[in-house]
Amino acid sequence: MNAVRFAQNTRIVELMRRPAEQRDLGWLQEAVQQAIQLELATLPPYLCGMWSIDTTTAGNTQVSRTLRAIVFDEMSHLGIACNLLTTIGGSPRLADEALVPTYPGPLPGGVRPDLKVYLSGLTPESVKMYASIEEPDDPIVRSLPAAYTSIGAFYTAIRDTFRANPQFITGARQVIKDMEFHGAGNSLDRLGTPADVEAAIAVIKEQGEGTSVSPENPHPGAAGELAHYYAFLEIVHGRKLVHPEGHPDKWDFQGPVVPMPPVLPMGVVPQGGWPRTGPGAPADDVTTLLDKVNGIYSAMLKALEETWEQTDEGEATDRLDEAIRQMRLLRSPARDLMKRPIPDGGGKNYGPEFRFVAP
Repeated sequence: MNAVRFAQNTRIVELMRRPAEQRDLGWLQEAVQQAIQLELATLPPYLCGMWSIDTTTAGNTQVSRTLRAIVFDEMSHLGIACNLLTTIGGSPRLADEALVPTYPGPLPGGVRPDLKVYLSGLTPESVKMYASIEEPDDPIVRSLPAAYTSIGAFYTAIRDTFRANPQFITGARQVIKDMEFHGAGNSLDRLGTPADVEAAIAVIKEQGEGTSVSPENPHPGAAGELAHYYAFLEIVHGRKLVHPEGHPDKWDFQGPVVPMPPVLPMGVVPQGGWPRTGPGAPADDVTTLLDKVNGIYSAMLKALEETWEQTDEGEATDRLDEAIRQMRLLRSPARDLMKRPIPDGGGKNYGPEFRFVAP
């Protein structure tokens, strides 16, 4: 039932239809909660792609470095969105089965309803999906024709509502954490002024989409780093995005080769997760690993939700550190699953489901 409720959610589409003059505090609080769910929805597919890379043979490849940087950015965006909500008096909801994204399924709120987001290992098809998630309304180079609004357009509506109502900003329950070592703009800072809010939203938009004049990330972890959309397209095209010779005003995929690394063959997680009963049910040790990953993921979400409930900055930091600890615990059992064959003879392996399990 909860998965169906999530799949049928078109709340972002409905919010975007509200005339600007009717976007009050309640509108803004609900919009930012939807943005939090969007940020959360990107993490499981990107993590599956990153963890499926066979580091025993590939080492630290360009693709693995790219995915790692993007995952860290998305974690930061989730935290920034939570600070945006608490500064206007809201409380982020993350540990709720009715709100946690399920896979395969759409993005939250009806954004790009034609796009099905799923969990699998890294493949050319999955990377195209990643690019579609991040695609801006008017990219410098496009992968596919766009038919719907983007995540960036939704953040623009949020930004404009903040601009029109600076009195909503209180600076309450802000979580502060220095994460500059992951890239410029990735720290969690206090959002207590309109300028703070503008800068925070710009980080989220520009790290994902780039700017109107450049595909480069203006808040990079390393020089020359591209915004997520274009970084994913480099993997799809197998070439670096560069200025073609003699055309300094244009960009094209004509640079050095970007090879796809060897990967563990994680299959696509079916609707509702891997079946626990019947002839295709996994072995007991696989079920144990699946349940372990779901339990850790749920504990992480609970710790994150509790982080932004705290009024004491030290207690908030403690809860955030616990969420980060849980996040780090996910990798080992998730990769163990990716080494366990599915018993159907199809040559694919299991992988994490990222299902929320209430305590």
